[in-house]
Amino acid sequence: MPNSALVHDFILSLSDNYSKTYELIQDPRENDLVKRGLRNADGTGVMAGYTQIGNVTGYAMMDGERVPLEGRLTYRSYNILSLINGFTSDNRFGFEEIAYLLLLGELPNREQLKTFQDILFENMELPPNFTEDMILKHPSNDVMNKLSRSVLTLYSSDDDPDSLETANLLRQAFQLIARFPPIVAYAYAVKRHYFDNDGLYLNRQQPGLSLAENFLHLIRGNAGFTEQEAKLLDLCLVLHAEHGGGNNSTFTCRVLSSTGTDTYSAIGAAIGSLKGPKHGGANRAVMRQFTEAQSLISDWNDDDAVRDYLRKVLRKEAGDGSGLIYGMGHAIYTLSDPRAVALKSAARSLAAETGFLDDLELMESIERLTPSVFAEVTGNSKVMCANVDMYSGLVYRMLGIPDELFTPLFAISRITGWCAHRIEEVITGGRIIRPAYKAIMPARPYHTIDDR
Repeated sequence: MPNSALVHDFILSLSDNYSKTYELIQDPRENDLVKRGLRNADGTGVMAGYTQIGNVTGYAMMDGERVPLEGRLTYRSYNILSLINGFTSDNRFGFEEIAYLLLLGELPNREQLKTFQDILFENMELPPNFTEDMILKHPSNDVMNKLSRSVLTLYSSDDDPDSLETANLLRQAFQLIARFPPIVAYAYAVKRHYFDNDGLYLNRQQPGLSLAENFLHLIRGNAGFTEQEAKLLDLCLVLHAEHGGGNNSTFTCRVLSSTGTDTYSAIGAAIGSLKGPKHGGANRAVMRQFTEAQSLISDWNDDDAVRDYLRKVLRKEAGDGSGLIYGMGHAIYTLSDPRAVALKSAARSLAAETGFLDDLELMESIERLTPSVFAEVTGNSKVMCANVDMYSGLVYRMLGIPDELFTPLFAISRITGWCAHRIEEVITGGRIIRPAYKAIMPARPYHTIDDR
């Protein structure tokens, strides 16, 4: 067996060589042919295909310039705010209805919705011995890691895992939507037991409950929950279910789906994408920074004190040193993010009841003051708004949901959009998605091993 110190030193030397090698690479952003991040020079995304599932708008292009607009998010051409108003005015839970819409393209009637809800509940039961063999025997300190591994393992429990027939893809989608909540809840319970020295208790799903209610029951058990809490979580799930085909995790799912691979591989990759802090982990970054703001801002009601903290963040004197005010700004939304608007409005009553009203008002102050402070410090007066991550983490804290479950909850919701886009890609794509990279290394002569 190799000497560990020798291996360590060898790897460090290789790492140093890598750093020196890539210092020589000139930034190809000067070349119009290279679009870093698959973004055009004007900030718009490179068009990779067509979709009928979701659309995100936040600006218009006029004479080559962005014109800011109020944000608009549509699911299957329905305005998300109209959909939310529809089920909330009827005092209903909405996630299952929205999942049906995203997957099947139409809003369900009462009978169709009831059948779909029954299918989801029946499929919440994990395969025999799956909980014991996959989750209990192989604990992970990261719930997203466990979710990804669990999804890949579900391939082995599927009698027809590779078929790309639409009916089979829909069956797999229904099962995955149903199974994400218990997998996440059990993975978290096991993580708490093995890594946090907590007790271990696994709750079972209950009939007659919505998916949001069942998730709260799975993680709380006898502690229970209120209808208001469950409906706020349901709203979070609705708002995170879909965001167009260009977001990183959905695009990842479509890229893998374009190869003809199985559903579990495509979804497992999407989970890996969402796990990244630049994507699904953003709400945790917001809450880490917000916790610091609460401790460093002497008077939460003093705008000058809030401005002073924001200046320090932008100057990399506070926060994580990145110079970013997390939760502010978006690649597409300019004047407003409709998800943040809806979530902030719904959260106010619960904030008052749970003692989080001061927290919510401080967050609103950060949202209100950031654009002017950003312009002052950077000289850039671009239009920016709060994005959904600004408020979703605070809402989860109001619900008593631990930070480790913020991103897994995102996955519990976004699995609907992933599956819808996968089916669309399989049916309509036709070609493997394969971008190009420009090689910039000069040719080198070969030297024999004795001459190197």
